[in-house]
Amino acid sequence: MQAPASPLPGATALVLSGGGARAAYQVGVLQAIADMMPPACGNPFPIICGTSAGALNAANLAVHAACFQEGVEHLREVWSNFDSSQVYRTDWPGVLSSAIRWLSNLSLGLFNKTAPVSLLDNQPLAALLTRSLDLQRLPASIQAGHLRALCITACSYTRGDSVSFYQGDSDLEDWGRARRRGHRCELGINHLMASSAIPLLFPAVELDGEYYGDGALRQLAPVSPALHLGARRILVIGSGASGGSQGRRMTSGYPSLAQIIGHIMSSSFVDSLEMDLERLHRINQTVSLLPSEASTLLRPVQYMVLAPPISRIEELAARYAHTLPRSIRFFVRGSGMFKRAGSNLLSYLLFEAPYAQALMDLGYADAQAREVELREFLRPDLAPPSNVVAFRKAD
Repeated sequence: MQAPASPLPGATALVLSGGGARAAYQVGVLQAIADMMPPACGNPFPIICGTSAGALNAANLAVHAACFQEGVEHLREVWSNFDSSQVYRTDWPGVLSSAIRWLSNLSLGLFNKTAPVSLLDNQPLAALLTRSLDLQRLPASIQAGHLRALCITACSYTRGDSVSFYQGDSDLEDWGRARRRGHRCELGINHLMASSAIPLLFPAVELDGEYYGDGALRQLAPVSPALHLGARRILVIGSGASGGSQGRRMTSGYPSLAQIIGHIMSSSFVDSLEMDLERLHRINQTVSLLPSEASTLLRPVQYMVLAPPISRIEELAARYAHTLPRSIRFFVRGSGMFKRAGSNLLSYLLFEAPYAQALMDLGYADAQAREVELREFLRPDLAPPSNVVAFRKAD
């Protein structure tokens, strides 16, 4: 197995986690960072990694790597004008046809060999990405030094592992670990569609003879791809922070379908990232007790995390639930998604401008509140301190 690429001095990576509509929060954080930087500055994140909806934001930033503010402004414009019909079909014929196909396949198996089966049709998202993202610009950005690598993670249903597809500098090498691997390729819209294909809701995507779904599935180490690509410093923008059980309202009675699915999605989008960061913290504590000779096996990795409280996201989703198209509200009204306890699931699917704007405002405010810390973290001349976080070179 190959070790991670030799890092550039102080190379900074941006890791954008999945989270469906919650990814609007990331745009607010990025907008605040852009406002902290000089006008028309270059990309402060030579390594950009994204999963699920975070992959869509990551690809946009990579395409505009020559001018960070331009990429952020493009993201802000897209999310500010979002509606669910740009992500999945919300017209009555589209919703009903998906429902009929789903039920027919579930009971009779009529469509197993003829068409992908999912609760929602996400072809509008493919059309939006084709119009708004020119991935052909990536090689020029990499050659010019604006970008070291873009990495998009998806889950292979065929092999049952996590695959990080990357496009970047020629010195980068593929890697393989337990249930995860890195694969160099020329990234395209299909990689983004695969990474954001939420199970059951959106259909799987075929890539090189394998079928892929949402990248958060089986992503046991969300930070690992950035390390393999040479990162020494990592900014993580998540889609939610649990903060334990404190501050969250307890619910009683049998859980609704929306509650159950919401917990499943959170286990993929939130829990894996939190556990990976917790592992980094534990390794750091261990390394601080080791003699200096251990530096041959361990390297320091400074990291910073920005993520909104899940309880706050659920409150916003409940507040803007009425903006979801009538056809979708009718389709899912029996799931319990519009009750307070089911708003966790709603927070992933509410691709509507008012909700997205509220999340962007939240992200902007959170980043501004940590401006001093962010400015220090993103200083290009700052070498990562040796006692912040350590991660094994072989991981």
